[in-house]
Amino acid sequence: MIHVRNLRVDYDEVCAVRDLCLEVGPGEIYGLIGPNGAGKTSTLRALVGLVEATYGDVIIGGFDLDHQREQAVGLVGFMPDSAPIYEDLTVWEFLDLFAAAYGLPPHRRGPVIDQHLQLVDLTEKRGSLTSQLSRGMRQRLMLAKTLLPDPRVLLLDEPASGVDPNGRALLKQILRDLGQAGKTVIISSHILSELSEFCTSVGVMQKGEMVVSGTVADVAARVMGVSRIVMQVHSGTDIAGPILAADPRVGAPVWDEMHITFPFSGDAEQASELLAALVTAGVRVASFSREKEDLEALFLKIGAKEVS
Repeated sequence: MIHVRNLRVDYDEVCAVRDLCLEVGPGEIYGLIGPNGAGKTSTLRALVGLVEATYGDVIIGGFDLDHQREQAVGLVGFMPDSAPIYEDLTVWEFLDLFAAAYGLPPHRRGPVIDQHLQLVDLTEKRGSLTSQLSRGMRQRLMLAKTLLPDPRVLLLDEPASGVDPNGRALLKQILRDLGQAGKTVIISSHILSELSEFCTSVGVMQKGEMVVSGTVADVAARVMGVSRIVMQVHSGTDIAGPILAADPRVGAPVWDEMHITFPFSGDAEQASELLAALVTAGVRVASFSREKEDLEALFLKIGAKEVS
């Protein structure tokens, strides 16, 4: 859905983005992380055409941003960080204004607006002035505005900034649902621990360059080394021990009541073969999965010292 090749963005004498290559497909939720000045926001703004690239190719949904800008941008919903809001309008009027700007016919605006107010949990605020909303509520309102035209691609710059824990939980669920619906999402955020809960892929930028990019599991394997598997066993731990010990891909296991955690150097298919061997031998396995990767640990391992 998004194909970027050799993207460069210069501001006078400063190179904000240097020869960036990126591919994000339908259903992917791509987390873009990096320190202040890494080029994350410049990248997002270049993808939606708000800043002019010095050179490089941006293809969105098969449309070239340089030569088919209207078609490419028409697929994208962009939510900037700290977007301005019209404070003399009510929440409903604000969304109605943008629904009209997006070309929604009058008979569809009301139902679509109500649907998105419910989605971001702002139904009770529909008649309130936007000036009366908290920072977190404003972020949720901007997300609703961004989703109104049902874009196929979403570029979200720090959408959880200023959002309370309940709002963050809601945002995570919305993003998961968008990914399951086949939307392509790129989200820039400094809340790394939360990104790891729903991102399928991740890219780390420093000084305008993409340092590492790929699925969370692939990036973790490249940066952190061998991944770890967590297995919950109902019975048969005495059987599991020798099987794990005999597998050269398995490192020293750590036993914690019914849970076994161990390093594993194999790929997904080899992990499924190990699970099948355990079950066939009579081990009752309740769960078997790779340990959730800690994006903050990845980030620090790569060498960035400050998150923005």
